[in-house]
Amino acid sequence: MEATQAEQKYNFEVVRWFSIMAVVYLVVGTLVGVLVASQLAWPVLNFDMAELSFGRLRPLHTNAVIFAFGGCVLMATAFYSVQRTCGVRLWSDKMAWFTFWGWNVIIVLAVITLPLGLTQGKEYAELEWPIDLLIAVVWLSYSFNFAMTIAKRKTSHIYVSNWFFLGMMVMITYLHVVNSLAIPVELFKSYSVFSGVQDAMIQWWWGHNAVGFYLTAGFLGIMYYFVPKQAGRPVFSYRLSVIHFWALMFGYVWLGAHHLQYTALPDWTGSLGAAVSLAMIIPSWGGAINGMMTLSGAWDKLRTDYILRFLIMSLAFYAMSTFEGPVMSAKTVNALSHYTDWTVGHVHSGALGWVAMVGAGALYHMVEKLWNTRMYSAALVNLHFWMATIGTVIYITAMWVSGIMQGLMWRDYDEFGTLTYTFAESVAAMHPYYAMRAIGGLIFWAGGVVMLYNVVMTVRQAVGQRSSSAAAATA
Repeated sequence: MEATQAEQKYNFEVVRWFSIMAVVYLVVGTLVGVLVASQLAWPVLNFDMAELSFGRLRPLHTNAVIFAFGGCVLMATAFYSVQRTCGVRLWSDKMAWFTFWGWNVIIVLAVITLPLGLTQGKEYAELEWPIDLLIAVVWLSYSFNFAMTIAKRKTSHIYVSNWFFLGMMVMITYLHVVNSLAIPVELFKSYSVFSGVQDAMIQWWWGHNAVGFYLTAGFLGIMYYFVPKQAGRPVFSYRLSVIHFWALMFGYVWLGAHHLQYTALPDWTGSLGAAVSLAMIIPSWGGAINGMMTLSGAWDKLRTDYILRFLIMSLAFYAMSTFEGPVMSAKTVNALSHYTDWTVGHVHSGALGWVAMVGAGALYHMVEKLWNTRMYSAALVNLHFWMATIGTVIYITAMWVSGIMQGLMWRDYDEFGTLTYTFAESVAAMHPYYAMRAIGGLIFWAGGVVMLYNVVMTVRQAVGQRSSSAAAATA
């Protein structure tokens, strides 16, 4: 009865579809990631096909995990939590479905164009101009629907998770539009309106803030809603969450230049980016501590609540990666880390440990609520947790060792002042770590397969129970 009333009050159908597609894209996106990681260890896996080469599949992997998986998680959780926190139905059901179908069309277009080599060649912004226009339209529909739902809320207060989602939506809109400004010359060929070092600056203003707002602020919106909900406790400090929000909004936009240390970019911009990056440790750790301390008096729940384990472990990775990133931005450290696999390890400690794990925890929570049932197998949730954790640790450890070794080999000189190692020797030395990285990714991917199976069986179980109840009521 309660579920039926919620169905009438809220639009949960579109949330269900976003949630299912998020799990599907998690499996598909990480599978492509395992393949490209394996290609670096065993180049024969390129199969001498341009469409399956590393250069074509790597952007497909990043787009699949960031925009397909990450986007569907953000849209599912935003549409779910805004209805619950505001006590109203989505402002427009039709616009919500347009967002769902439009976003999935974008993903299909990415799957077609990227392996064909149709790309702008800009990190996390590879898709060509017609698809960029579609992204802008669909993203605006998502953002406008969310904002209008808040506008018609029945509560006087706007809960903090909604502020994080809104901040992400506003920032990503203008970041995407400005970075994607281009002059089309063919249907799938364009040239950026920026050139040289200006293009690099704009690109990393976008590139780091895609991380800062899309993969951090948006997923912090998830954390601030789902951690208290799953723990059954209020946020440890609401005041701290508000400080966390404003510090992120004003601080993150300055960080992009730290990607361009020791390049043609003016030196002061890199220094400014590094200084603000180091300052950002404080609000980032404040948010991580706020999430963890929400469990004060309820830590015993971690023994049996495997969904909560995902959410809390993700905060540990969030704290770690938001400390590591600023340290790597400092010039003395960057001189060693730049262009090495250490950067890859850092990115994946955030992507696998923070984004994917908080996303998985939120999806598990929503599946139980949306279908009004328990997970088909709690043991499989626990198995997924350990596979995700172990896979992530293996992956990032391999990249840390590989990256630091690369940096040291590249800067090592003999007594004659010439390089001790050739570049080819440094590549050969990486092989065991690349194999180790592929194994870690494979374990993480297998955990995603376990999740997909568990979610499918949970949905089938819930549908079966509803059918049985309906038949009993009719009889």
